[in-house]
Parts: sequence; structure tokens; C-alpha cells
Amino acid sequence: MEFVPGLVLCRRFHDEVVAPLLADRLPGLRYSAALLDGGSELLGLDTERSTDHDWGPRAQVFVADPAAVAPVRAAVADLPPWFLGRPTRFLGWPTARVGVPDVAGDRTGVEVAVWRDWLRGRLGFDPAVAVTGDDWLAVPTQRLAELTGGAVFHDGLHGAVGAVRATLAWYPDDVWRHVLAAGWTRVGQAEHLVGRCAEVGDALGSRLVAARVARDLMRLGLLLHRRWPPYDKWLGSVFAVLPDAAPVVAALADVLGPGDWPARQGGLVRALETVAGWSNATGLAAPVEPTVRPFHGRPFLVLDAPRLAAALRAAIVDPVLRDRPLVGAVDQYVDSVDVLTHPDRVRRVSAVVAG
Repeated sequence: MEFVPGLVLCRRFHDEVVAPLLADRLPGLRYSAALLDGGSELLGLDTERSTDHDWGPRAQVFVADPAAVAPVRAAVADLPPWFLGRPTRFLGWPTARVGVPDVAGDRTGVEVAVWRDWLRGRLGFDPAVAVTGDDWLAVPTQRLAELTGGAVFHDGLHGAVGAVRATLAWYPDDVWRHVLAAGWTRVGQAEHLVGRCAEVGDALGSRLVAARVARDLMRLGLLLHRRWPPYDKWLGSVFAVLPDAAPVVAALADVLGPGDWPARQGGLVRALETVAGWSNATGLAAPVEPTVRPFHGRPFLVLDAPRLAAALRAAIVDPVLRDRPLVGAVDQYVDSVDVLTHPDRVRRVSAVVAG
């Protein structure tokens, strides 16, 4: 079967199946339809491999009135079993048979929900009302990538879905400064350890620390280009298509490759200096000399990344945010999937860390 990208498939599914079905069964229904919940297709990165579970003709149908949920669910229960050769019901991850994607299950590919309730369940707050600094910092960037990515097929709730996506398109400048400062703080905490591990003959440890720094630099690079960093599966893919990423990709390949310490340090220097130049180019803070220097009297080079963090922090206007601990957004210091995918847990952790 010819592979059709998920967003293309799902848009056709809505336009050719879901919308006509709702128009026939519930004429005059006000609803919005989109694909915002998750999956590689929301980033345009799905492939044939993605089709082995929870992939296929899908959509979310959002209504404003809770009383409309049951009638809409009843209507979409009569979906045809197949669309363009793909099942409209899913087995789901626990029972999917790898290599046999076209097996229909008992779970429909159409989710029906009250829009504002769905938002609160997805984010832990309602961005249609307001988004505070605490809200921004308690949302993993993967969630923001999903909500502002994906696709809207129909926005019949007076443009409500599009309005929220516009609200969540990017951080306010002060929050952006704080998150970037936290990212540079993380780099500064580890950049000197790459050489120290190598100096004592721990090549594996040196590469391990270098990988942490590389990941932080890639996330910083995306943030500096106003792109929400996705979770680790797609971090490299999304970073690599930034318009000026090629030199950093090549440098980080040297950092993480089989070369010796001098090759690793050379790649790290190039990556650090380039991303520091990107940071200056945002104009969010006073520019900082983006060149490396020796770490005290030791024979390895560092950017001294806390200099960039200090400049960004000094430029924050909001005194409360300026005085907040430089830990940043929740996924800068938490990487547990079982925390990041539960808004209630994320918000509790973020509140405690913020004091």
C-alpha cells in the first residue's frame, strides 16, 4: 500500500468522511476538528514504520456544549470500517501486531471532547482564559509542539482552536529569556567536565558528558530559532532542518564520534561558539563575546556559558521572573515520560521547584 503522510490522510478523512457524516446526522452542529493530540504525523515526521500502531485516519472533534458530546459520539460510531485502505478503528500499542498495521480494532479514530475541557486536560490550564509565567514554565515543549503543529481541519467554534494555537505560538520575551538562561546554565554546569573526564582517561565518561552538552545545545538552538523542541526521538531530525544548523550538526558529529579528545574538543568549541552567536543574534540581551577560553588554568576550553545566562537574566523585566531559580521550563530539569505526560504531576513539580 502506498504510504500517505498522516496529516494528509487525516485531513481527507475529515473532509470526505467525518464532515459529511456530521452534516447528515447533526445538521447545524458547531464544531472544530483537528489533529493535535500527539504522534509523529503532527510534526510531519511519520513514515511507513509509524503505521504499526495508533496511526491511521484520525481526528479530534471539539464542541463547546457538553450536551453535544454524546450525539456526536453516536454519529461517528457509524464510521466506515476502512478509509483509503486503512482501518478507522485501532488496536492500540499494547495489542498492535508489528508488521500487520491494517488490522481493525474496537477504538474509533475520532475523539470527541469539549474544547476547553480537552485543553485543560492536555495542558493543566485553560489558555483561552490566560497563560501565566507559571503556566508557560510548567508545559513541556513537546506538548506545545503538538498543539501548535498538527493541523486544523475545520474551526467552526468561532475560530477558537486557531486563537489558542496563536496564543501558544511562542513564549513572551521575558519567559523566553528565562528559559534560554536556564539552558545556558545547564551548559555551563557540564562543559568543563568533558575535558576533565578525558584527562583522567575516561573516554566513555567524556563522551557521556559531551552528549548531555550536545543535547542542551540542540534544544537551545531550537529555542533560539523559535521552534518548540520535541522529545528525544525527533530532536535531531527537527534540529537538522534549521536553516543554519549544518555546521553545528557537523561539529556535534565530531563531539560524539569515535575521535580522540582533541577532535571532541574541536567539535565542541565550534558548536558552542556557533550557538552562542545565535543567542546574541536574538537581541534579547546585551551581546556576550561568543568565544571559548581556558577553564581556569586547565588545558581545555569552555565557553563559560553562565556569562550568557547572566546577560539574559539581567534583561528580564518582570522582577518575579528575574528572581526565579534558573531552572527554566519543566522539561529542562525533568526527563521522566511518566511525569511529563501528566499535566497534574508536571504542574506540582514545577510549583515546588519554583518555590
